[in-house]
Amino acid sequence: MPFSLFGADKISLESINSVEKSIPNIILWAVPVMLFFTVIEMVVAYYQEHDFYDKKETIGSVLVGLGNLVVSAAIKLALLYLCVWIYNALPWRMEFQWWTLIPCYIIYDFFSYWAHRVSHEQRFWWATHVVHHSGEHYNLTVSYRLSWIQHIKIIFFLPVAFMGFHPIIFFVTNQIAVLFQFWVHTEYIRRMPSWVEYIFATPSNHRVHHGSQEQYIDKNYGATFIFWDRIFGTFEPEVEPVIYGITTNIPNKANPLFINFHEVADMINDVKQARGFRKKMFYMFGSPVAIAEEKKRLEVKETAEEQVTV
Repeated sequence: MPFSLFGADKISLESINSVEKSIPNIILWAVPVMLFFTVIEMVVAYYQEHDFYDKKETIGSVLVGLGNLVVSAAIKLALLYLCVWIYNALPWRMEFQWWTLIPCYIIYDFFSYWAHRVSHEQRFWWATHVVHHSGEHYNLTVSYRLSWIQHIKIIFFLPVAFMGFHPIIFFVTNQIAVLFQFWVHTEYIRRMPSWVEYIFATPSNHRVHHGSQEQYIDKNYGATFIFWDRIFGTFEPEVEPVIYGITTNIPNKANPLFINFHEVADMINDVKQARGFRKKMFYMFGSPVAIAEEKKRLEVKETAEEQVTV
């Protein structure tokens, strides 16, 4: 029988439930393992008297993670319908072959790099990602801090779906990509062999990404592969100790609602107060760094004007 990759049969929408059941729920299976290693890290850090965990931040991370699982489960079927609809519309539908997971994963990671980068460079998308950076301590629970509204970034991954990968392959790829990022959120793995550090987003590479120092901000976006950063000029090695968090850290560290939506609320407030369409668009889609500098400049100006008035 001749080998054939493209031209697979369409997936009947009536059989969507059976397709959903065919997708292994890898993340749900992995939760006990993740909790196991998190507890080990927490206990070891406690006995070694390392300041890797904060009680309120840990509570916030766990609650955010649980909420994300609920949101993901709630919209899974809708996303599957979207993927199947796209798949059926394509004349180059790929047959279901497990080996296609490899090219799908590499391509998916390429788009993940750009989705991640845009999430740092434009405030609208930053509001869907800041959740992950709001922790001031670096530990395995940080991997739980995934925004409840991050799924709108599916738009960045539609090109992968339009390449014709089978929906099951697409969903499995997504889950593996998410799980890969669990182990990189730790202080206990320092440096790995140079070839690993060169290719993959290791704990050392990803610690840089969570740094709030000027040389670390907006660096090392790679989710699985760090060579994207080397190619596109956003790589930065870990040199000096990383100071975690965001430039203006949040006060309510255990409140999952505040953790998820504080930036959305601030953005809406800034857009309302801004004068003119151009300024409003700046506060919505401008660089978070540029917006922070602009707000600081305005604060200094207002303070100076008040002093002159007095």
